[in-house]
Amino acid sequence: MTTELIDGFLAAIPLPAVLVDQTERFIAVNSGAAALLGQGVKGRHFATILRQPSVATAIEGCLRDREARTARHLSNDGAQDTTFTVTLRYVPGIGAVGGGAVLACFDDITEREQASQMRRDFVGNVSHELRTPLTALIGFIETLRGPARDDAKARDRFLTIMEGEASRMNRLVGDLLSLNRVESEERVRPKEKVDLSGHLASTLKTLAPVAEARGATMTLEAPDDPVFVTGDPDQLQQVFTNLVENAVKYGGDQVRVVLSFTGRDLAVRAPAARVQVIDNGPGIDPVHLPRLTERFYRADSHRSREMGGTGLGLAIVKHIVNRHRGRLRVESELGQGSVFTVILPE
Repeated sequence: MTTELIDGFLAAIPLPAVLVDQTERFIAVNSGAAALLGQGVKGRHFATILRQPSVATAIEGCLRDREARTARHLSNDGAQDTTFTVTLRYVPGIGAVGGGAVLACFDDITEREQASQMRRDFVGNVSHELRTPLTALIGFIETLRGPARDDAKARDRFLTIMEGEASRMNRLVGDLLSLNRVESEERVRPKEKVDLSGHLASTLKTLAPVAEARGATMTLEAPDDPVFVTGDPDQLQQVFTNLVENAVKYGGDQVRVVLSFTGRDLAVRAPAARVQVIDNGPGIDPVHLPRLTERFYRADSHRSREMGGTGLGLAIVKHIVNRHRGRLRVESELGQGSVFTVILPE
């Protein structure tokens, strides 16, 4: 088989692929493999490039006994660690003196690995979030059956705490169901026209008792004319309720909700509405900002749990905004308050 034919064969393989012959040198490298392993590797000994023991051992074994093998290759693309499954097959009759060569194909499984890790983390986080209230409930039940059986004051106090813990689990389960529903619909574009002015006014009215209890004031700044976008009214109500309620609970005593509309928003390259929820609270350390929308991530976990937070609210907001082809932006500095901006195309 000619060199041109071998190179053409490797170029047709959609995965990064290399051929290593009995001299243990690369005799062919396609463009994907060159991008992964570096330019100019053709003709070099494979051990100088593929230094991970599992890959080197697999290539040596395949050259020796011609049996198929797989191995894992770890790399980095400059932004993150990457993981590849390397599939090795023996190809007879090519290479030095026709002695055969090993075809190694690199399949990028980074996303699968990350998804698997996310599932494990998610199960672990849910288990942790449920274990705490369940442990408290079990402990109080045992106490009420034993030492506090005839103590009316302790019974009332324990039942109040148990009610709070049960409500916390109920909120968590509700948010998990909501997140699952939002994710399942994320690729389905809403079709209804929604009046944002009316929705925001309704949100502030609904949250008025919460703001009053916290001693906070809420104001809405909106154009005189209604602002319409294409959206799911229930989900958008959920977004605004979550953001405004968070601002009231964690963001000081003044919350401003500002609605505006522009004929061309650079963030979505189309006519769009912007809803900004602005507070004068303590702000958020910038180190937390990139991770705020992760499931169960809390900038202040103790305070969030005290306030009844499940750690899923902003993750739900992110998925809803994504479904609407919009953008969510968070700006904050310690001591300067926070601004949560939702950009929704018309």
